Amino acid sequence: MKRPICSLALGLCLAGCQGMATSDTAASSAQVDSLSAKAPSADTAKTSSDKQASSREFAGFAAWVEDYRKYAAAEGIDGATLAAAFDDVRFQPRIIELDRSQPEFSRPVWAYLDTAVSDQRVRQGRAKLDDQRDAAMHAENRYAVPAEILTAIWGVESNYGSHFGSFSTIDALATLGFEGRRQDFARRELLAALKILQSGDIDREHMRGSWAGAMGHTQFLPSSFLAYAVDADGDGRRDIWGSVDDVMASTAYYLEEAGWQAGQPWGVEVTLPEDFDYAQTELSVRHSSAAWRAQGVAAREGALPTFDAASVIAPAGARGPAFLVGPNFRAIMRYNASTSYALAVVTLAERIAGGDGIQGAWPREVDPLSRTQIKEMQRRLNALGFSTGGSPDGIVGPNTRKGLRAYQRSQGATPDGFPTPALLEALRDASAR
Repeated sequence: MKRPICSLALGLCLAGCQGMATSDTAASSAQVDSLSAKAPSADTAKTSSDKQASSREFAGFAAWVEDYRKYAAAEGIDGATLAAAFDDVRFQPRIIELDRSQPEFSRPVWAYLDTAVSDQRVRQGRAKLDDQRDAAMHAENRYAVPAEILTAIWGVESNYGSHFGSFSTIDALATLGFEGRRQDFARRELLAALKILQSGDIDREHMRGSWAGAMGHTQFLPSSFLAYAVDADGDGRRDIWGSVDDVMASTAYYLEEAGWQAGQPWGVEVTLPEDFDYAQTELSVRHSSAAWRAQGVAAREGALPTFDAASVIAPAGARGPAFLVGPNFRAIMRYNASTSYALAVVTLAERIAGGDGIQGAWPREVDPLSRTQIKEMQRRLNALGFSTGGSPDGIVGPNTRKGLRAYQRSQGATPDGFPTPALLEALRDASAR
């Protein structure tokens, strides 16, 4: 039985777990003074009330840490590990700021790909693969995941190790466990991080990564590290921070467990017939390649790969490129549940291997809608009887696309479910009648 896979790269995954209850007991004066001293110094322009609020916040953090130490000890973490982890733990206000930030504008898929699969990143990826070919090929031979895919994940996750984050993983997860939006998740990951320290794979000082707790060259969560990290170089440690051998093998093992199928392509760019039903362009809709071919779906170049269960996706609707994707594309999405991310990985891998990448043109003339505008669109669709599946949240998912397609269909437009400023204006006009 395969273990559940949970990853974090573009954001925290939603994972339920039993967490520690935060104690209301005040910490001792010595604990408060120690933790306050380790916090970033207050801006001299802050008011005294701001400083008092900060002092109370740090005091609460100290009490939380003491409770968590007791919980972790009951879970089998030894005293030496707890001392190494928490004697110098720091509350990080910047992490709370980052966790609470909700960007008003999200990047359209083509803008994301422009950065993730830039010419510079392609050139760098080819050079990195040449330099680390032994490690990549060892992982490919062992787990049947192509070296180019592993290199591409490395590139997208951390720009080949140049930007995998400088936050202390213990500090980050303790901060999020104390005052984050997903406290149970952070507390569970913190326990996993303590188990890694106790195992001796890494020390506290070098256990670093993103503000959200993802670590190393290919951004493993601590729980994913425990389940899938591999000691490929045989030094007795699983080191995703300093050993490229371990990085490649761990990433490949993760994908193997996520359902990677040896010898299969990820998918192919396709063309769709004019009368194609875009309601089918969801990953949940799966047909054989033969069934898609019977509907007029054709590879842009060559023939469709042979899949028993494949999906057609059109990330920019009827005006953008479309793709037939199989199990290996879905395996990459288990690493990071984003269509844009998976497209970036497979496109970067193809270009590193010498391919041309995506050929179809993106509708770059279409301005992306903000979260506020998406919420307005959802409200107006719901009010007109085209359900988006719940309260407006500013996120375009399958239910919002379903409601938007129903509205487009009612207007005689191509029902592709792709939100645009023109559609929002049409909904405003319809609501005003």
